Amino acid sequence: MKLLAGVLLVAPLLAHVGSPDVFFAGDAGPYRLLVTIRPPPVIPGVAEVDIRSLATDVRQIHIVPLPMRGIASQLPPVPDLARPSKEDPQFYSGTIWMMATGSWKVRIEVDGAQGPARLEVPVPALSTRVMTMQKGMGWILALLGVFLCAGLVSIIGAGTREAQLAPGAAPDAAGIRRSRIVMAVLSVGVILAAWAGYAWWDSEADEYFRYVFKPLKLDARLEGGNRLAIQLVDPGWLNRRTDDLLPDHGHLMHLYAIRMPAMDVVWHLHPERGASGTFEQTLPSMPAGHYALYGDVVHASGLPETAITEVDWPEIQGAPPAGDDAGGPVTIGNPIARLPDGSQLEWLDNLKLRAKQPYVFRFRVMDASGQPASDMELYMGMLGHAAFVRSDGSVFAHVHPSGSVPMAALALTQPQNPHAGHMMMQTGIPPEVSFPYGFPRPGEYRIIVQVKRGGKIETGIFDAKVEE
Repeated sequence: MKLLAGVLLVAPLLAHVGSPDVFFAGDAGPYRLLVTIRPPPVIPGVAEVDIRSLATDVRQIHIVPLPMRGIASQLPPVPDLARPSKEDPQFYSGTIWMMATGSWKVRIEVDGAQGPARLEVPVPALSTRVMTMQKGMGWILALLGVFLCAGLVSIIGAGTREAQLAPGAAPDAAGIRRSRIVMAVLSVGVILAAWAGYAWWDSEADEYFRYVFKPLKLDARLEGGNRLAIQLVDPGWLNRRTDDLLPDHGHLMHLYAIRMPAMDVVWHLHPERGASGTFEQTLPSMPAGHYALYGDVVHASGLPETAITEVDWPEIQGAPPAGDDAGGPVTIGNPIARLPDGSQLEWLDNLKLRAKQPYVFRFRVMDASGQPASDMELYMGMLGHAAFVRSDGSVFAHVHPSGSVPMAALALTQPQNPHAGHMMMQTGIPPEVSFPYGFPRPGEYRIIVQVKRGGKIETGIFDAKVEE
């Protein structure tokens, strides 16, 4: 358990815990695209953009980075060309610079047989670490610096001692003394200059460290037996606020409570914020155990965050879940998860999973008679929701059929369409749901899939082994 705690504390916490890459499946006009964006770990930095076009009539794709809001969002730089792969002409890749910390978007401009079209994908641009120099390179540069400084002092000393001597004449005692005085003074000056440079560099590093992302924390307290109170705690990072949250799927916070390390109990809850700013949730009945809590929120800028904490809870006698809350004890399915009512959730893909590769994970809902379910409903405006969680808790990503982008952030790229990314259909909902995602590193993972049918939210969990 201590290992879990340590991993959770050191994991790079971005919009998703330990999973910084952005995955998005959407339409640029008539062209269906699967987009993967790998933000740089330091800002300014270069982001990698990979685009797979499911349409065969795309001729050219350009990409351009823009801040999500402000004057600069209306003044795009010259777009960069995304180049098609020689092996796969429907796969395009390119790189773009992200110059400032904050909420950005990547504009994708498509030109094809059906005319020009455009798609914008939100991306958090966050410095997650300070780049350090390799020790070996540092020693080499330090030795070269000492050599150059010693050479500078030696050359000026020699010039002072011998520059005015006649050819073949030896320097006198006064010239030698004068040379030594100049070399001593110059040595002190070089040492002071080196110290000043070091102090300046240290000051710049400290200033940059202010921009290294410091995630929100969750302060979770169990009150009255089954009442959960959650406070968002800001450790201090730039000008971030905690009272500027946007509703995502109708909720200010999506909270996953997962019993660790077995991951055999999963709850997807939606605490409500009270007048004091504290989020409150009446918990359902839950067995005792050690739980990891992941709280997803989206700021008004479109910047998403996942705040986490760990808690040890006794057995909780709670109320039946209401609204969009769902979960409970689950059984693991590979590739079929059996649901309590006799129906089942089937993972359709037999993939050999590798880290840093994008995939589309497909699932089908079958009723108790083994037929595709005909009573599917939208769950918070989507065909389903999924969470990808590493066995040690160091990776957590809440993913939708459109990808890892929060709908609240996506709506900011389409202000004329506040329901961007949501499905509006109420009937004829298919029994299959898919999620685009790529694992950030190898290991054992659990995939938590939730769908709604017949007025009830069902939860299925699957094991996934990811190789290097």
